[in-house]
Amino acid sequence: MTTTYAALLRGINVGGSKKVPMPELRDVLAGLGHTGIATHLQSGNAVFRSDDEDADALAAALEQALRERFGFAVDCLVRDAAYLAAVADACPFPAAELEGKQLHVTYVDRPLDPERFADLDAEAFLPEEFRLGDRCVYLYAPDGLGRSKLSVELGRPRHVKGIVATTRNWNTVAKLVELTRD
Repeated sequence: MTTTYAALLRGINVGGSKKVPMPELRDVLAGLGHTGIATHLQSGNAVFRSDDEDADALAAALEQALRERFGFAVDCLVRDAAYLAAVADACPFPAAELEGKQLHVTYVDRPLDPERFADLDAEAFLPEEFRLGDRCVYLYAPDGLGRSKLSVELGRPRHVKGIVATTRNWNTVAKLVELTRD
């Protein structure tokens, strides 16, 4: 059975480092045998179809192919269409009422233990808020991610050590749901 996936690449095309042109990313995905390939923006979002049902194996193969092609490591998460739609549907914040830059989802490579965040004084960061989801963190940052103090705190090693994580604003979250919809 063919499944539609999104590949979420972490930390590429930011500040002039780890340049991965989108045409070359599409070539890499095609070289791995994937079909229906499309990219969104320049920040490492690709959609593709595959008969492989192991998203972690797809991510590992993509990471290896990117390392071979570009000579540097790129962390990748691969998520299927159903997961992406479920994350959007489960958003604990009123997404329809917010600007895309105010709401973010950080996708992570494994379920998060709430204990990782037990020492975080959430009230100290209000009106910013976060909630844990299914292998993701939802972040409401009314002034945007660039001004978010809570985002900085959530990214500290004591909260994310050993975790692969990559963040997308709500506009991109919604677009990935749309692009992966069969």
